[in-house]
Amino acid sequence: MFDLEKELPNYVADALTAVEFKLVRDIGDLDDDSVSFHPVMAHQIFGENEKIFGYKDLKVKLYFTAGPLNIFLSVEYSHKLSFDEHNITPDDITSLITEKLPAGCYYTNIDEFCNVVRKADTFQPFGEKIVQFDVKSDSGDERRFEIYFCDPTTPKFFPYHARFESFIMWYIDAASYIEQDDHRWLFFFCYEKYLNRDGNTCYASAGYGTVYQYYAYPEHVRPRISQLIVLPPFQKLGIGSRLIRTIYDHYESNKSVLDITVEDPSEDFQSIRNYIDAKLCIDLPAFQPEKLRKGFSKDMVAEAKAKAKINSLQCRRIYEILRLYHTNVNNEEEYRAYRLDVKKRLNMMYTLHKRNLERAERRGMDVTAAKVGMTPLAERLEQLHEEFNVLEHEYQRVIRKLKEYN
Repeated sequence: MFDLEKELPNYVADALTAVEFKLVRDIGDLDDDSVSFHPVMAHQIFGENEKIFGYKDLKVKLYFTAGPLNIFLSVEYSHKLSFDEHNITPDDITSLITEKLPAGCYYTNIDEFCNVVRKADTFQPFGEKIVQFDVKSDSGDERRFEIYFCDPTTPKFFPYHARFESFIMWYIDAASYIEQDDHRWLFFFCYEKYLNRDGNTCYASAGYGTVYQYYAYPEHVRPRISQLIVLPPFQKLGIGSRLIRTIYDHYESNKSVLDITVEDPSEDFQSIRNYIDAKLCIDLPAFQPEKLRKGFSKDMVAEAKAKAKINSLQCRRIYEILRLYHTNVNNEEEYRAYRLDVKKRLNMMYTLHKRNLERAERRGMDVTAAKVGMTPLAERLEQLHEEFNVLEHEYQRVIRKLKEYN
C-alpha cells in the first residue's frame, strides 16, 4: 500500500540537480554524462524554493545541438503522483519550461532530435567575424574561438538568438528577454571552432553579450551592456573578458559614444570588468602611484573615458583598485590613508543625510522622525568597517590577477 505521508519527500526534487543540460556535438554525447552540466538557479522557472513536486527519481533533460542550439526536452521519472489517486497535482514541468522557450522550437522525440544532431555540423555563425583567439586547455590543447557581431538586420538571426537567450533564465538573476523589434540592440556572439570526427570544421555556441544603445543628449550614445553569459562548458577560459574587451573595442573610436555602462552587473561580471578596466588604466599618466596618492581626480575620469569609454562611477572603482595595488599595506600610515579615502566615499550618503538633517534642524524644522530612522553612529562605523572589508577582498582578487598577468 502506498503511504503518501511517508513517501512524499521522495517526490520533491531539487531543480538544480534534476535539470540536466548538454551541448551535443555528435550522437555519442547523448549517452556521455561527462558533457552534462546543470543550472545555477531555477527560481525563475519553478519558484523561489527551486523544487519540483510530484515525481520520483526525476530527471529533466534539456539538450541543445552545440552549434544551432536546437532543443530536445525530456521528462523522465520512475513514478508520478496523480490527482485521481492521491488528490495531488504535480508540477507541469513541460509547460513551466516551454513557456520560457521560443514557441514550437523544441523536440520531444529522441529519434527526431538525433536526425537534427546529424545535420547540425553544417551550422555557420551569424553576422560578421570580428575577433579570433586561441586558448590553451588544461590538457594543453589549443582551442580556437571566434567572436561575431550581429545587429537586428542580420538575416535569420533572431530565432537562433531566442534559443540561446533561453539559457539566461537558468544563469542570470532577474533575467528578461529583449524586444526583438528594437533596432538599438547589438549582439556579440562567441563560438568555438573545432573539427568533428570526420575532420570537418564545426562551430559550438559558447557565449554572448548584448548591448543596448541609449540616446544621450544632444547627439550622443551611451551603450549599456545588458546581458553577458558564458555557458558552463566554456567558463574559466577568459571568454567573458574577451567579450567585454571586444565590446570596448567596437566603440573605442566612435566619437558619438560618451561612455559604456552596465545593467545590474553580477559579482562575477563586475570582477571581470574591474580587471579589464584596471589593466587598461594602469599605465595611464593619471593613474601613476604619485597621482593616485593625491586622491581621485578629474584627470583620471578624462583619461579613462578617452581610453575605453569608462564612466565616472567605474573610474572611481579603478582608482581605488590601482591605489591599493600601489599601497604598502604593511606601512600603517600609507594603508590608513587609503582606508580613510575609501571609507569617506562609502560613507558619503550617510554624511550627506546627516548634514541635511542638521541644516533642517537649524532652520527650526522638526526632524525627530527622520533621526529615529537614522543608523546610530557607532553602528554605522561597524557597518562601514564591514563594507570596506568586503570591498577590499574583491579588490585584492583583481590585484592578484593583475600581478599574475602583468
